[in-house]
Amino acid sequence: DEEVEEKIGKYVSHADHVETFSTSREHQQEDHRAKGSHHCPHCEEIFPFLSKLKIHLKIHTREKPYSCSECGASYSQPDTLKQHERIHKREKPYSCSDCGASFSQLGHLKRHERIHTGEKPYSCSDCGKSFSQVRTLQQHERIHTGEKPYSCSDCGASYSRPDTLKQHERIHKKEKPYSCSDCGASFSQLGHLKRHERIHTGEKPYSCSDCGKSFCQLATLKQHEHIHKGEKPYSCSDCGASFSRLRTLKNHEGIHTGEKHNFCSDCGKSFSQLGHLKRHEHVHTREKPYSCSDCGMSFSQLGHLKRHERIHTGEKPYSCSDCGKSFSQVGTLKQHERIHKGEKPYSCSECGASFSRLTTLKNHGRIHTGEKLYFCSDCGKSFAQLGTLKQHERIHKGEKPYSCSDCGASFSRPGTLKKHERIHTGEKPYSCSVCGASFSRSDTLKQHEYIHMAMKPYSCSDCVKCFKTSTELKVHQRTHTGEKPYSCSDCGKSFAQLGTLKQHERIHRREALPLL
Repeated sequence: DEEVEEKIGKYVSHADHVETFSTSREHQQEDHRAKGSHHCPHCEEIFPFLSKLKIHLKIHTREKPYSCSECGASYSQPDTLKQHERIHKREKPYSCSDCGASFSQLGHLKRHERIHTGEKPYSCSDCGKSFSQVRTLQQHERIHTGEKPYSCSDCGASYSRPDTLKQHERIHKKEKPYSCSDCGASFSQLGHLKRHERIHTGEKPYSCSDCGKSFCQLATLKQHEHIHKGEKPYSCSDCGASFSRLRTLKNHEGIHTGEKHNFCSDCGKSFSQLGHLKRHEHVHTREKPYSCSDCGMSFSQLGHLKRHERIHTGEKPYSCSDCGKSFSQVGTLKQHERIHKGEKPYSCSECGASFSRLTTLKNHGRIHTGEKLYFCSDCGKSFAQLGTLKQHERIHKGEKPYSCSDCGASFSRPGTLKKHERIHTGEKPYSCSVCGASFSRSDTLKQHEYIHMAMKPYSCSDCVKCFKTSTELKVHQRTHTGEKPYSCSDCGKSFAQLGTLKQHERIHRREALPLL
C-alpha cells in the first residue's frame, strides 16, 4: 500500500488519499497544466488529465457518489449514472444501421453490431478462441483456470458463470418458470424447454457430417461424432476405462464410489445417475410425454417409445452373430445368445433347475409354490402363467387363430397346431432310446417306454393293482365304481369298456342280416 501511495503522491496528498478529491476551479486549472501521462497505480491504465484519473480511482476504492433519484442505484462515475437513467426514461438514442435495433448505451450498440460484422476482437491466450464480448472471454478463461467464483448458499456448489448459478438455485426454490404450450410440462431452464419442445415438433437440427444422422441436441451430436473418430476422451481415474461420453464416465464412477447423489423429492429414493432419477419421477407424476404417432399410445420414457415404434415399423436392428436371427430389442438378443452359449444363469433354489431367462425361472417357481396369479374372468379358473390364461380364454371366445396350411384345420394353441401338422409331414421327432421306435408326440413315447421299463406307475387306490397307462387305470376303476359310460343305441345296454360295446353291437348287426 505504501508503494501505491508513493506513486500517486505527486497528485494527491497523503492525508486526503483517494477519497477526498477537490474539484475546485483552482485544481481544474492545475489539472490542465498537469496534462500528460497519468498512470493508475492499481491497473496501469493511462489518462491525459489528473481529473480523469481521480474519477477512475473510484472504481478501485468502490466509492459510488453518484446516485439515481428513481431507484437509488449508485455509481462511481457520472457517465455511468446517465446511462442508467435512460432505463427509467426509456431513452434509446443509439440505433443499429443494419437492423434498426435501438439501445440506451453506446457500448451495447457496439456489442450488437458485432452480430452483423462477425467481429470477435477478444481472443483467449490459452487456446486462441475468439469472442465478440469481453465478458464472454472472461467466462471462457475460467475453463482453463478452473475458477468457479459463484457459489450456491444452499449446497455450496460452485459455478464459473452467474447465470449458471441462477439456474441451479431454481432447483432449491423449485422454480420452473418455463412451460410447454403443448403438454404443460414445466422446466427450470429455458434451454431445457427448447430441447423438450423438439419432442413435439420432431425437429432435429444437428446433423452428423459423416453418416447424416440427425439429433435434437448439439451435445448428443458431439457424443455421436466420437463414434466415427474412435475417440474416448473421458477416462476413469480408478480403473483406466475410457468412454466417449462424459455422462457414461460419471455413471461408471458410481461403481467405484457407490455414491448416489440424485434424490427423489417425493419418496427419498436415491440414484447414481440423473437419468434414472428422471425416469423414476414419472412414477409419481404419471407423466407420459412420449406419444406414438401411429397409434397414439404414450410412454414415460423415450426408450420405451422407440421400442414400441418397432412394432409398427417391423424394425429388428439387433442381429445374432451365430445364426443371423434378428430382434427388435437388445435384451431379447441377449437372451437368445444364451441358447448358443448354453448359458442358464437363473437357477431354482428348490430343485436346482436352471434357465436362460429370468421370466422362465419365475414361471417355473410357481410349480413349487402352487401360486396361480392369473384368473379367467369367465369361469374363475386360475393359472400360474399369463400365456396359459390367454390360451384358455380362447375356449370361451371360440378363437382358433392357428390354422393348418395343408387342410385348413384351426387350433387355439400353437403347440396343438404343431402336433397336428405332423400328421401331414409324417414327422416323428420323439425316438425311443431302447428300440429306436419313433413317435409324433412326447406323451405317446412316454407310454411306449413303460413297456421296456416294465413300469406300471398308475396304481388303483381300491385294490392296489397297477397299470402302465392312465387309460388302463380308468377302465379298471369302473369295476369298483360300477360306471358304464358306453351305451348301446339299439337296446340301451351299458358297458364299462368301449371295446365290449363294439363286440355287443355286432350281435344286433348279425340279427339284422337276412336269413338265407
